[in-house]
Amino acid sequence: MNWDTIEGQWKQFKGRAKQAWSKLTDDDMANLNGKREQLSGKIQERYGMKKEEAERQIDDWIQRLGTDQRSNDQRNRGSLS
Repeated sequence: MNWDTIEGQWKQFKGRAKQAWSKLTDDDMANLNGKREQLSGKIQERYGMKKEEAERQIDDWIQRLGTDQRSNDQRNRGSLS
């Protein structure tokens, strides 16, 4: 999964981002519009962390999203057999 996909489908992904960073408000999520730099800034602000840590958390989250998507794809293919 890459950030362009997340940004393009932000409405679908913002709920999962809110699960990952529950201190972000609904207004924060709505105003981010899928912009990675803005997400990083809000994470830094709300959690009091350095940019590098926020970026690492975002990278980890993206990896988990990709893993979840592959698992869903495999389950869906199995149910079609």
